Amino acid sequence: MDATALLVNSLSTDRALREDATRQLELLAQENYPTYISSLCQILTNEGADDATRMSAGLAVKNSLTAKDFARKEEFSQRWVSTPVDLRNQVKQGVLQSLASPKKPVGNISGQVVAAIAEIELPLGGWPDLINTMLENIQTNNAVLKQSTLQAIGFVCEAIDPNVLVNQSNGILTAIVQGARSEEPSPEVRLAAINALINSLDFIKGNFEREGERNFIMQVVCEATQSDYAELQIAAFQCLVRIMQTYYDKMRIYMEKALFGLTITGMNNEDDHVALQAIEFWSTVCDEEMDIKEELFEAQEAGEQPERELHHFAELALPEILPNLLWLLTKQEDDYDEDEWTVSMAAATCLSLLAQCVGNLVLANVVPFIESNIQDENWRKREAAVMAFGSILDGPEGNVLTPLVDQALPTLIQMMKDSVVHVKDTVAWTLGRICELLIHCIKPEIHLNDLLAALVFGLQDSPRIVGNCCWSLMNLAEQLGPVPGDEAPTSPLSVFFEGIITALLQFTDRADNEANCRTSAYEAISTLAMYSANDCIQTVQGIVLTVLDRLETTMAMENQILDADDRANHSELQSSLLGVLTNCIRRLSGDISLVADRIMTVVLQLLNTQSKQATTTEDAFLAVGAMTSALEANFNRYAESFIPLLCNALQNPAEYQLCFIAVGIIGDICRALGKEVAPYCNNLMQLLVSNLQSPVLHRTVKPAILSCFGDVALAIGELFSSYLDVVMMVLQQAGSMRADKDNYDMMDYVHTLYEGVIEAYVGIVQGLNGTPTAQALLPHIPPVIEFIHVIALEPSKSDSLMRSIIGLLGDLSETFGGQLKTFLMQDWIVGLLKEARTSRHYGQTTKETARWAKEMIKRATQ
Repeated sequence: MDATALLVNSLSTDRALREDATRQLELLAQENYPTYISSLCQILTNEGADDATRMSAGLAVKNSLTAKDFARKEEFSQRWVSTPVDLRNQVKQGVLQSLASPKKPVGNISGQVVAAIAEIELPLGGWPDLINTMLENIQTNNAVLKQSTLQAIGFVCEAIDPNVLVNQSNGILTAIVQGARSEEPSPEVRLAAINALINSLDFIKGNFEREGERNFIMQVVCEATQSDYAELQIAAFQCLVRIMQTYYDKMRIYMEKALFGLTITGMNNEDDHVALQAIEFWSTVCDEEMDIKEELFEAQEAGEQPERELHHFAELALPEILPNLLWLLTKQEDDYDEDEWTVSMAAATCLSLLAQCVGNLVLANVVPFIESNIQDENWRKREAAVMAFGSILDGPEGNVLTPLVDQALPTLIQMMKDSVVHVKDTVAWTLGRICELLIHCIKPEIHLNDLLAALVFGLQDSPRIVGNCCWSLMNLAEQLGPVPGDEAPTSPLSVFFEGIITALLQFTDRADNEANCRTSAYEAISTLAMYSANDCIQTVQGIVLTVLDRLETTMAMENQILDADDRANHSELQSSLLGVLTNCIRRLSGDISLVADRIMTVVLQLLNTQSKQATTTEDAFLAVGAMTSALEANFNRYAESFIPLLCNALQNPAEYQLCFIAVGIIGDICRALGKEVAPYCNNLMQLLVSNLQSPVLHRTVKPAILSCFGDVALAIGELFSSYLDVVMMVLQQAGSMRADKDNYDMMDYVHTLYEGVIEAYVGIVQGLNGTPTAQALLPHIPPVIEFIHVIALEPSKSDSLMRSIIGLLGDLSETFGGQLKTFLMQDWIVGLLKEARTSRHYGQTTKETARWAKEMIKRATQ
């Protein structure tokens, strides 16, 4: 069967036909890629073929060139590069030709294929005439070709590293601005050009530095905000948002001359989509200015010159921005859809950011608005007043807000009985904000009884209100309860504790989970248990028994659930119950031993259930992790049943979140069992090393695995010697990884990797210290010292990383003494210790560690 017929069949409504065609296409791609790609390109360029088939062909070509998974993407790139040059040129010519197709969807998909090929070839110096060809397309009078070409330029800019295109920035910018000018008769062409500009902003920095070019770019974008074509207006405001994010320091003159007025007009646009982007512009201004203020503070603390200047755009705009935002708060939708982002929601978010950005200055406009509207007959004005109040609570100084909250709190509590659901929902959210941010305003003897009564009463209301009531209860528990681990005899919530838990448990005994209200209630129970005082222990024990009853009931129902939605609901319920159980175990600690057998029976049964959901498995593992910490050495009686399940999880690196939890639990078990874990270590260590080398495992798990080696070594001491050579080799390889200084994401990952390596070294050194096998570590010490030296030379070490390497130097000195004298007397080590003790960048714990390490080194070198 030819490719056209296969593509047609792949779009069939007949499932069997569709799946067979898809399978045959995949087989053709694997066995004969040149034929596959050539056939698809012919279909894409065939104006006589129907649109759906051509679109499907273009999509198949694109999907054969790029993928989200890095390894698969590399494989596709190599396959394309290995394809004969003549065929590659034929495909490239074909997709460029298809940009001119009068069928716009075909031109769009062709642009995506152009970008997919460009992403592979341009970094390798291939396709040198691509940009010039697209520039020529822009010069034509063919509006369809211009639009498709500009879309293609946008896709190319989005897909490719800015450094690859920086030398082409003049040509690209010329093409984009040509298409975006107000003289361009086609609004669709202008829209494509503005979207392309959004994607090109990162690599036209050189152009933006030149005032003349910058003025022209800003003129073109500002003119586009005035278009009658709504989609172009929206894109133009989106472009202004990105320009503000990227070039804040260049915006002063444009804010004064145009952007203040344009964005305020945009906020009042009849089209909500335009208004949303204009509001987003000011939210972005606030975000940028808060970042700069943080940078200024850090520079001042360090006695350094700040890199950026603060222009106070938000503060200067307050008199005009605030009245508009407050008015927009009253534009609520009648329909109660939390998934839809509305103008009033965006205004509330922007108001909150403004409050954080300008602090006390926001109050002059907002307080009169609240006072005049909070008891208005019109529910929209009441709700807007409450939303304004809740939105400004994180920003102004606490001593300024306190009298306002004192005055408003009784009114807000009373408004939980408002007749309008919208109002009650916002009131519950605002009460939650007060509980979170201004807990000192809630006087236990004055407010707490009425507040709790209102929140518990709210559990009988609509699901959204239930969610906010539960969030408020969680904030109260965290703020008024003792810190977990502190054995506080009582707390202000203790007298109400049993009543709240009873109400929440009654609410959760329901079959549905509309708007996640049942999940929220279980989270509230979980938080209340974690932050409970000692006089609530009996109630927490009761929660455990109730949760176990419910878990056992869900287990009995496993085989009766066939519907996918019911299965998801069932899985979510089990996850919620396990979450509560985990926090109760952590709170009760050793006291949980009374029901340990029952807990482990239920959890192990759940883990062995074939129909289990991945998220449920993760939550069950977390519960076991809490049990290991609570039972310590007594967990040994469950190890033989549980560790095979742990090994199963490690054998599935594709489920990386479960793997991550499993690695953490290995550490918990090592700390709990000590040397008793030794019989299980061969399997566990083999799986850990195997996962480190797995191309499938997500990289975020690997630092945890490295750290876990240290946990194993600490637990089994001299028995670790049988793994020493392999582990030290793996650690040396991980420590040799470096990141490009411009790749911040990779730098963060490498630093995390370094911390994992250091934690492993610390565990190994401490585990072998004082044992006969400690000397086996000596041959590995030179690369360890060199690794510490590499980190010492890093200009931006985190406090935790500095503390780790200093601590490791101290451990090495304590373990090996004079045997390391030559290493420890190097000048850079003296400098590192001094930096750790004296630099203002490091905390008190790091300084104390440095003093201890200095003493250890002094003893070793004398």
